[in-house]
Parts: sequence; C-alpha cells; structure tokens
Amino acid sequence: MTPTAEIIFVAVLVSVSCALPGVFLVLRKMSMVSDSITHTILLGIVLAFFLTQDLNSPLLIVGATIIGVVTVWLIELLTKMKFVSEDSAIGIVFPLLFSIAIILITRYAGSVHLDTDAVLLGELAFAPFNRMILFGVDIGAKAIYLNGILLLINLLLISLFFKEFKLVTFDPMHAAVLGISPTIVHYILMTMVSLTTVGSFEAVGSILVVAFMIGPPITAYLLVDDLKKMLLLSGGFGALSAILGFYFSLYFDVSIAGSMAVMTGFIFLVVFVFAPKRGLISILIRKNQQKTEFSKDTMLLHICNHMNDSDMHEENGIATIYEHLGWDKKKTNQMMQHLIEEQKVQIKSDVLIPTEYGQEARDVIIKKIFG
Repeated sequence: MTPTAEIIFVAVLVSVSCALPGVFLVLRKMSMVSDSITHTILLGIVLAFFLTQDLNSPLLIVGATIIGVVTVWLIELLTKMKFVSEDSAIGIVFPLLFSIAIILITRYAGSVHLDTDAVLLGELAFAPFNRMILFGVDIGAKAIYLNGILLLINLLLISLFFKEFKLVTFDPMHAAVLGISPTIVHYILMTMVSLTTVGSFEAVGSILVVAFMIGPPITAYLLVDDLKKMLLLSGGFGALSAILGFYFSLYFDVSIAGSMAVMTGFIFLVVFVFAPKRGLISILIRKNQQKTEFSKDTMLLHICNHMNDSDMHEENGIATIYEHLGWDKKKTNQMMQHLIEEQKVQIKSDVLIPTEYGQEARDVIIKKIFG
C-alpha cells in the first residue's frame, strides 16, 4: 500500500469510527461534550506518561479514556447540582482540565514530544512513518491497525447494545422501566467516545475528531428519521469527507486535517440547503405554501362571513375587498385567482360569492381552528 493510500485509509477509518458514536451524541444533544473530551484527554495522556515515562505505552490510552469519562462525570455532577447549566459546566470543566495538561507539559515535560499544536491539529501525513513491524515484517502503518480495531470495537458495542442505546437515547424513562440502566448505558457510550477520541488523537488531532464525530451525524440527521439508516449515512458522509478533504489538501497544498474538517462542513452545508424534508429550500417552500394556504383560508372565511350582509358588495367586491383584508392589490388578486381556480368562490356582478364547495371548505377550516 502506498503512503497516499495509507493516509486515506487511516482517515476513512477514523472518520467512520468517530461518526458512529457521534450519532448518539447528536441525538442526545451532547455534541459539545465531544469537544471537551477531545481536549481533556490530553491530561490523561500526560499523567499516564509521568507514570510510565514511555510515549508508546498502552497505559496512555487507558489514562486518556479514564480522564474522558471523568470529564463527563464532572460535567454531569455540576449540572445535577443545579448551580449551572450543561453548557456552562462544559465551559468550566473543559478549560480547567485542558489547561492543567498544558501547564504540566510546559513545566515538567518540555523535552518530550508532546506538541500541543499537533494535539489540536494532528498530522495525517506522518501516519505512514509510524510502522507496524510483526516478526520483522513491515505490515503497514500502526494507525491503520489501531483505528481499525477501534472501528471494530465501536461496531461490536453498537451491535450488542443497539436496543439499549436506542431506548436510552429516545426514552430513558421507558428504558428504566424495562430494567435498563440509563446511567450504565450512558457511561458505556462515553467510554466508547473517549476510546475513539484517544485512538484518533495522534493521527488527526482533536479538531478533526470533533468534526468527524459531529459533522457526518448532523448531516445524516437532515436526511433520515431511522436510526440504522442514520448510522450508515453518518459513516458514509465521514468517509466521503475524508477522501474529498485529502484530495482538496493535495490540490491546494494545505493542511490535510483542516481540509477534511472543511469538507465535513461543506457537505453539511449542501445537505442543509438541498435536503428534501429538512433542507433550507424545502423549508422555505413549505413556509411559503403555508402562508399561501393561510391567506386563502382568511379570504374564504371573509367572503363566507359577509355573503349575506347588507354591505356585501363593499366587503366582497373584487375592487374593494383588499381594503377590508388589509392586503395590497397584488396579493389580493393572487389569492382570489387561487380560490376561483379551486372552485371555492365565483364572481357575480363584480362580487365574490362562495360556491357550495367553498362553504364546505369554510366549515372544515372552522372545525380545524376550534376543534
């Protein structure tokens, strides 16, 4: 496998493994928790390094995962105490733990390769240089195997606890009644998020981890209502962001991680605008249709209410009705034309009169309003 292919493969593995737990974070409205975890796990890495004095020790992953879970626990503790909101708790815990890590690095590990810029941005281009040697044979980049294992773990956990994750996400009370502990399921998910973050940390940095963990799921959320489809789409959008981002960075000679993060935002923007149900264009069209329907109903009710009045010729006259509705002539003529085409009103002696079908439609409108 060429270095280019290895970089793309690592990025795809990272993007999919991040997107899967990210789906549940998005649905549980915990997106910003991922941002705090991606930064605070640095403290776990630093503390584990002080114990082992080895940057390649597996205990670094253990330490980072523990701090990730501790981060969530502290945020929940502050939130449950009712003193601060969840976003405020994140704003307290995340800077505190991350700053402690930075201080420890600068004070006690200045000569060690723990670059805070690399922590934030990562460098995928270096992934092919860190090789996996098995029995003297080079079998590829370590990042491929590490992130491949993380992806398999995430797939396994989601498969095993799919029902539990789904119930706790959408109806935690119902889950508790069925004997499923929302707290235990929550911490399984948070452990999965922490593990994924740690595994992706060195290769892509914390910023891209957040982009992959949140961008693809919210993009998928705009397109589907089914959880399984959302998981599949999230993984697909993550992989697409990684591939497009790599070639974008190659073409413009810019940061790989930055380009991939940009692509997650670009794909989201395209879907946000053009999604058939939740897209901006479809929402604007629906709002315009609703405004038109409301205006037609208003005019029809006005016409029906005044059809037997002594001043009907004034209230319902085609030349004067706009004054009584408080509309401009253009809007009045448009709504009038719609009602005539729908055979709800007709014109007699320059006066708008409801048809039998129009009066039936009036009754439906009134019933809809008053029940």
